[in-house]
Amino acid sequence: MKNRRNLALFSALVLLSPLCALAKDKNEHSVNIADSVQVAATELQPGNYRVEWEGVGPEVNVKFLHDGKVVATVPGTLKTNDKDATQDDIVTQLTNGNKRVLTEIDFAHQKDALVFARHQKGV
Repeated sequence: MKNRRNLALFSALVLLSPLCALAKDKNEHSVNIADSVQVAATELQPGNYRVEWEGVGPEVNVKFLHDGKVVATVPGTLKTNDKDATQDDIVTQLTNGNKRVLTEIDFAHQKDALVFARHQKGV
């Protein structure tokens, strides 16, 4: 009887372990933004941000958090890079009004990259 219970418990743990591994895989990274950049309707000031996204891609919703508070939520596209070739990189585009617009975030030694609309207002 005791062996059956242990076997049932062990079986349940084995079946649930892949779900735990997925739950542990968070869709977030920290980024350092050196200069003010525009993302959607929000201007992000220089500083450290936590970037989180929801969804498995390619279309995702991206949140920018600063000091634990959400400062911007924007649509983005999740793309896959060759993880050995990437480095931390904030890609911006200069607008006609000399504002920097965030177009992409590449994460060092990770396969994930986030791409934002290149055709934002004023570009």
